Amino acid sequence: MVASAWVADRRAEWTPLNSQTEYESDLERFLDILKLLIREPAVVGCEDSFFRVLSRELEEAGATVQYYQGVLVAQGSRPHDLILSAHIDRHGLLCTGPNEFQYAAFISGNQSELNGDSVSEQMLKTIEHRFQNQRVQAHLPYTGTYLGQGLITKSYICAERRNLIFEVDGLEFLQPGTPIAFLDRLRTEAGYISAQLDNVISAALLVYLFQNGFEGTALFTAQEEAGRSWRYALSWFQRHQISTQRLIVLDTSPYPTREAADAQQVVLRNRDASGSFAPDMTRELVDRCQQLDIHYSFKDIYIEEQNRTRPRPYSLGRTELGKLVTATSGMINGTTLQIPTTDYHTPNETASLSSVDAVIRLLMSYVTDLQSW
Repeated sequence: MVASAWVADRRAEWTPLNSQTEYESDLERFLDILKLLIREPAVVGCEDSFFRVLSRELEEAGATVQYYQGVLVAQGSRPHDLILSAHIDRHGLLCTGPNEFQYAAFISGNQSELNGDSVSEQMLKTIEHRFQNQRVQAHLPYTGTYLGQGLITKSYICAERRNLIFEVDGLEFLQPGTPIAFLDRLRTEAGYISAQLDNVISAALLVYLFQNGFEGTALFTAQEEAGRSWRYALSWFQRHQISTQRLIVLDTSPYPTREAADAQQVVLRNRDASGSFAPDMTRELVDRCQQLDIHYSFKDIYIEEQNRTRPRPYSLGRTELGKLVTATSGMINGTTLQIPTTDYHTPNETASLSSVDAVIRLLMSYVTDLQSW
């Protein structure tokens, strides 16, 4: 595995490219996919309409698509060679009463899935005041039909309900159970893209792969932000009696500053708070990064280094993969591949085009391998 000193050396020597023009020819089609998907709401727990949009795009790309509770599965002609996974839910609000709006991921029905040490829960105070003057749009839960727009005027943490509460102008007519998404558009500037990227960017990457000949399997899971997506993925594995050590879970990875995020193009992990990932699969990603001259670091090492100087240590996080590993005693395992971002869990989450380009090149190396076997 990569030593801490190696990571520090790589951070020192890596300088991110800031010219958007270097990426336009390679990334234009991918960004078109991302722009399309970002405009479709996928609030935690209300992902049905987004799944239908994904189904259309994947079927047009030639994939065989099946929809189960909480997971959409797309497969090519060699489904067992490599399995990729990405959650598709995004943060938003849920109407819970007359002119009452709560953070969708943490409503009372999800509290049993949260254990206090997820990254989302630890960041709740950090993001408490980030949403003032943010425009939002309401839509019907199943169909995705547009209902109207509003403006967040205030957000605060309610200690009794242990949730983030919002005051919204313009949506007083909504009924309980109505999802409200952040009004989101992809913005590109000086070599960076911004939107609520977590985790629609990974969904767009998987669509892009199928359009370019990927013949493996991709899982698109719901309710990851509520801690439930691993259950839906596990049910699919159990339904088909599949075990694997070659699962790659795609996601974004938060960093506190642009400098910290730009210290690497892609983020890997040896483990999370739940357990260790498959070392052979992790090494395979390391080898591919080195072959393709992609600069990488390990998030677990980064957090452990930062915790040495923090008064209160941060959790290593409980990822979808880690929960699958624990639930199956390692029978389902693999590794993670993440894009470093800033302004996590907001409509201004930002990633460098250099990182996006690196992840595409790395994943396309798998597509090339599968096509040549």
